Amino acid sequence: MTPSFIRGLARRASPSHAGVRVGHAVLGGTAGVVWLVLPVMTSGEAVPVAITTVGRVASAPAAGTVSATATTSTTTSATATAQEDETSGFELILPVAVLGTAAALAGYGYVRRTRRARTRTTPGGAPVAPSAVPELVELDERARALLVAADDWVRTGGEELDFAEARSGPAAVAPFARALREAEAELAAAFRMRQRYEEGVPEDATGRLQALVGIVGRCEEAGRRLDAAAGDFDRLRGLAADAGEPGTGEPGTGEALGVAEARFRELTARTAVADGVLVDLVKRYGPAACESVAGYVEQVKDRLVFATAFLNAARQSADRDELAHTAAQLRAAEGAVAQAGVFVSGVERLAAVLSEAEALVPATLTGAEAELAAARRQTPGAGAVDVPAGELRARLLHADTVLATVRNELTAGICDPPDALRRIVRACAALGGGRAGVLSAAALLTARASVSGADDFVTTHRGAVGWAARTRLAEARRLLASAAPDALPAADALALEARGLAEQDVRTYGNPYAGADGHVSGVAGAVVGGILLDAGVSDASDAPDGTPPRGPVRVASFGGPTTRGRRGLPRL
Repeated sequence: MTPSFIRGLARRASPSHAGVRVGHAVLGGTAGVVWLVLPVMTSGEAVPVAITTVGRVASAPAAGTVSATATTSTTTSATATAQEDETSGFELILPVAVLGTAAALAGYGYVRRTRRARTRTTPGGAPVAPSAVPELVELDERARALLVAADDWVRTGGEELDFAEARSGPAAVAPFARALREAEAELAAAFRMRQRYEEGVPEDATGRLQALVGIVGRCEEAGRRLDAAAGDFDRLRGLAADAGEPGTGEPGTGEALGVAEARFRELTARTAVADGVLVDLVKRYGPAACESVAGYVEQVKDRLVFATAFLNAARQSADRDELAHTAAQLRAAEGAVAQAGVFVSGVERLAAVLSEAEALVPATLTGAEAELAAARRQTPGAGAVDVPAGELRARLLHADTVLATVRNELTAGICDPPDALRRIVRACAALGGGRAGVLSAAALLTARASVSGADDFVTTHRGAVGWAARTRLAEARRLLASAAPDALPAADALALEARGLAEQDVRTYGNPYAGADGHVSGVAGAVVGGILLDAGVSDASDAPDGTPPRGPVRVASFGGPTTRGRRGLPRL
């Protein structure tokens, strides 16, 4: 049998009874103090009563009682002296008791507050159960995956909608454009919630759990809207594979092929021009200024080779009345043509940005010098930037260095104009300037360029880009759309961060199809670009010769989670 004191220790060791133990200690201490003070309080109880009685008698003395009154007064004085001594002891004990009790109660309250701070979810909220932690982790993983998937749904839907509009006109695709906008709105809200989640908002566990639920719900709603519109969208396109009825795809299939082939020919001509433009840009501004589009011309050619193969295959399947294959092959070709267009447009846009930025740099330098002069005249702590004098001098020195460096680069002819504008804007922003005039125009130009560049990269590499890059990009787009001068440098920085994260994702993803013979040229780029949802390639270690076997392929199409992969090929 376990001794009682051991059982008592075991009970005292339980964390769940800590509050009870403290309460018992406070109650016991209070009871002990009362027990000590009680004799002192009761020992003189008769004296105060006698004094009160005498006082009342003395206040109205009767005739012939003078000697009695005098005697009583003498007795009262002696009694008062004794009372003062007893009262002094009482007054010393009572404050000590009160202080001891208050200290015990304060300790008890501190323990309770500390425990609540560790476990509460919202002010006054209930503690989070330990079982909720795995749920939070699992929900976080699901939210991340859905953000990537929903972003792919929206991007793919926009690409195919563009081809449908080219054949059928804006009025015919209006309902599907509306469904896509609604899905985009849901996705934008989900990305905003994710960005705040990454910034630590909300802080409590229950609030963070609810934020993840909201992200999942928004993404799923975006998918439902696109899934609901997919059937009618297929009927608009008129591709036989979508209805499963051979021979019903004409003339829809033929017209859709015509649109894709016309764009293919246009891009072929633009690619040759873009190649020459990029060579000139590198010579004029240096490789660093053109780094954002490095390799784009090669990737255009890769996508066009892929598109050539699938356009030819679609034509052949249509001639053989294999319309189920025709729709999938056409859709794969459209995706490749669309991404080739993004690459070419990226090179063309860079040329325009470099030219505009180059013309803006001198005026931006002048505006920045005016900002610095104003900052030097201001009283520290009272101007646009509220910092100590030493900090202000350091920022002014840094800004002077930036401006001098840009001037030297212009003189040497090795200036990267957008980067120069970016550095000038950031230096002036540290001084509280750059919110209006030429500096604001420079901030807008650099933010637009970086956001567009990051968006192009994610679009053309979405099969490998993860949630973090997409979240930063979505936040950068939101800040850019606000057009607030203070938000432009932040939008630029977030877009650059998103581009860096996306490039890292692509490097990590690599090329799982390297060395796989028999694939159509450009398949790896189509998979990385999200044109093909899979390439029917399993692990190479399963094959005796190390070559990954091929299998069914799904082609990304307009729709949500249940419809976007409805078009498929048996194998490449």
